Amino acid sequence: MTETKLMALREAVNLAMSEEMRKDDSIYLMGEDVGVYGGDFGTSVGMLAEFGEKRVKDTPISEAAIAGAAIGSAITGLRPIVDVTFMDFITIALDAIVNNGAKNNYMFGGGLKTPVTFRVASGSGIGSAAQHSQSLEAWLTHIPGIKVVAPGNANDAKGLLKSSIQDNNIVIFMEPKALYGKKEEVSQDPDFYIPLGTGEIKREGTDLTIVSYGRMLERVLQAAEEVAAEGIKVEVVDPRTLIPLDKELIINSVKKTGKLMLVNDAYKTGGFIGEIAAMVTESEAFDYLDYPIVRLASEDVPVPYARVLEQGILPDVSKIKAAIYKMINKGN
Repeated sequence: MTETKLMALREAVNLAMSEEMRKDDSIYLMGEDVGVYGGDFGTSVGMLAEFGEKRVKDTPISEAAIAGAAIGSAITGLRPIVDVTFMDFITIALDAIVNNGAKNNYMFGGGLKTPVTFRVASGSGIGSAAQHSQSLEAWLTHIPGIKVVAPGNANDAKGLLKSSIQDNNIVIFMEPKALYGKKEEVSQDPDFYIPLGTGEIKREGTDLTIVSYGRMLERVLQAAEEVAAEGIKVEVVDPRTLIPLDKELIINSVKKTGKLMLVNDAYKTGGFIGEIAAMVTESEAFDYLDYPIVRLASEDVPVPYARVLEQGILPDVSKIKAAIYKMINKGN
């Protein structure tokens, strides 16, 4: 039986990086405040002492320079992990990521690998305001050559991050900042990997499928637990990675339940859950739907600084439950 330990998500991220760096000297961590400070969210505490300044590198405050340096080092044979801190800041690094890193494997016929993992603290929920609270995964999933990973709990974060570090492509690894302190049982097996592109059914059900990831997964599971007391059986599907997407898992669940709700933390317009909805309607699952697909997402406004306003624009347990009731009552 695999040993587990109760750990916060930030600790699971630290463990995943440390385990991989112990195995492979070509792996290193770089970013603003990753060394002496231990990361803005405490994800690299103690790593400088273990691995030294050559492998835990504090950088200037320039995301464009950080991304360029990481991609440059990757094509020479290194495997950098980049702590971008807030996901919002990846906008400054997009030129190197989109126009250079994401294209290398294609342009050189697979002969030039670019194994860079960009870790980003994503989403809202801690009162960080409009420029520090966005979920911008839809931009990144649009670009071939980029993989996007979105764990919703600490154990998945560990297994998926280890697989991301081993991948030979640009990987954007989304860490839900509102869950950094949430503790769960985490595998202590140094060979525990979750393959990218493998989703998981977090809760079995027959009445309705809800697909969610990242921070919203917790709220969806809570809503599913509460409506279960009323006899409503919700199936919760966590794709875990957005690119590649476990399409078969989602399609089979929809074929079983006949109803689909999609929930995420990002803005509704142009959000990735719209892509999942399109995928389902274009598949054989469409003939099984007996209710229109429902999307719950953030309102299309800048994320407010005030906590009460921030919560007001987001899906919460009560909104998810209200949508479940509507779909079940009108769908029967």
